[in-house]
Amino acid sequence: MTKGFRSALLAAVFGAAATLAAPPAVHAETLTDALIAAYRSSNLLDQNRAVLRAADEDVAVAVSALRPVVAYSMGMTKSSAERLTTTILGPRVTTASSLEKQISLSAEITLFDFGARRLAIDAAKELVLATRQSLVGVEHQVLFGAVQAYTAVLLAEDTLALRQSNVRVIQQELNAAQDRFELGEVTRTDVAIAEARLAAARANLALADGDLRIARETYNLAVGNFPGRLRPPPRAPQTARTLEEAKAIAQRNHYAIKQLQHEVRASEINVLRVEASQMPNVTASARAGRATGGLDSASVGVQLSQPLYQGGRGSALFRQAIARRDATRAALHQTAASVEEAVGQAWARISVARAAISAGDQQIRAARAAYEGIREEATLGARTTLDVLNAEQELLDAQAARLSAVTTEYNATYGLLAAMGLLTVEHLGLGIPTYDATAYYNAVKDAPATSTRGKRLERVLKSIGAE
Repeated sequence: MTKGFRSALLAAVFGAAATLAAPPAVHAETLTDALIAAYRSSNLLDQNRAVLRAADEDVAVAVSALRPVVAYSMGMTKSSAERLTTTILGPRVTTASSLEKQISLSAEITLFDFGARRLAIDAAKELVLATRQSLVGVEHQVLFGAVQAYTAVLLAEDTLALRQSNVRVIQQELNAAQDRFELGEVTRTDVAIAEARLAAARANLALADGDLRIARETYNLAVGNFPGRLRPPPRAPQTARTLEEAKAIAQRNHYAIKQLQHEVRASEINVLRVEASQMPNVTASARAGRATGGLDSASVGVQLSQPLYQGGRGSALFRQAIARRDATRAALHQTAASVEEAVGQAWARISVARAAISAGDQQIRAARAAYEGIREEATLGARTTLDVLNAEQELLDAQAARLSAVTTEYNATYGLLAAMGLLTVEHLGLGIPTYDATAYYNAVKDAPATSTRGKRLERVLKSIGAE
């Protein structure tokens, strides 16, 4: 094997690495671009923003219960009656009919209910805050999905480049084996081994190409568009100095813990609300009406009411509220423990990936030295074609394993950030306007009904992109 051929062979083996190290194109996409696109185009975020707006309206519904209920009614009644009369000509049936029209206006308001309706407002507000945290969780999901999709495309592209290099190298080894076979230096078996390895390399190349196609589809779903030329990801963000610090941050900031804290408060308020609903209610009512013939009527009254017997319904509702409160408290404790576990797992994945990267560097250096040595020995007849192909495969496997470890470490770092509750647009500093979760609430919290407030609400909807 000539020196020029050996140089060409080495260039083929490491051509993929040189390609990856080349400077990116001017218009290449960055991870920041992908995160911004994912945030802006996410249907999942739009869905949960609508869920939050529905929760905001629950506060308005609860507020409306404190206000008078004014209603009108209109109706017509047609009646007829038959009368039997006796005349000199004998019995006679006569029919009398009438049409009566009524219109009335009524109003009713609760004056005192031991705070049950006020408690309903407080519970609805807590559920709004809980739903906001749920929306933060969806934001974490969307951004982490974009990171994983971005790195998956890069990994698939790098793996495809390695597989292409592998095919080129084995093709050259096959050509060399055929030349040496014609010279009688090797047997037909060496040529057959190279042919088999080339077929396997082409199959792996096809698989790598399929993996890249799949990764591109996943990217399109996560980000909202197919990837162009992607730049290598930037340095992973800072997380925490120690595992204990990471867990402490997660306990303070994680959206799932905050969500359940609000749900616990809402369930505690609901226990008081159910208890208050069993107490007397004082309501005031007024009614005015007019019927056919100009007959007017009006009434004003105050009523005191309280259920005396409901077949056990009130007691069941009270016990149910207590059970739901206890269940929510237990869910909070379990979620706090699960968050700690997620932080610990993400921390461990980072440590394992870093160890794999370090070991992979050593493996690649050793595998490269072994490959070069075996290839040189093969030119002297001290090694077979199979030995060369095995050494090349070990080098390829080491390079692929390191690529996978690097991707794992990067994803695990963002996974740790998500487990700490910090994977948000604001914390990442993406520099784009974010959805204002309070704008719609502030527009509807007082249960507006006038056209002026309605126009304001339309402006709010347009500003947050809900229309």
